[in-house]
Amino acid sequence: MDETTRRCLAEAGVDIEDAMRRFLGNEALLLKFLARFGQDENFSRLCEAMARGDEKAAFEAAHTLKGVCGNLSLQELSRQVSALVEDLRAGQIAAAETQMPAVEREYHRAKAALKALP
Repeated sequence: MDETTRRCLAEAGVDIEDAMRRFLGNEALLLKFLARFGQDENFSRLCEAMARGDEKAAFEAAHTLKGVCGNLSLQELSRQVSALVEDLRAGQIAAAETQMPAVEREYHRAKAALKALP
């Protein structure tokens, strides 16, 4: 993996060693899946559900997004979304709303960094 790719992945919050283990050392496959991250609709579904106050739909979108982040080793975003999921699981939508700015910031940071992949 070249230095530019490593830098982009680090900026996106990817745990490179964990990601390579998950993808059995297949760098091309990892990069293919990371390139598709921006096409995943769960973040927009989460935002829409939170705006509507739809706790069930927000939980489903957040939980799925958490899984996507975990599978791609997007560690910081996964951590942020996990906290949101737990608030929603507990029925604490007001607490979840306080988590959204951090989730949004981290999501956009990761998405922008992955978009810059060579």
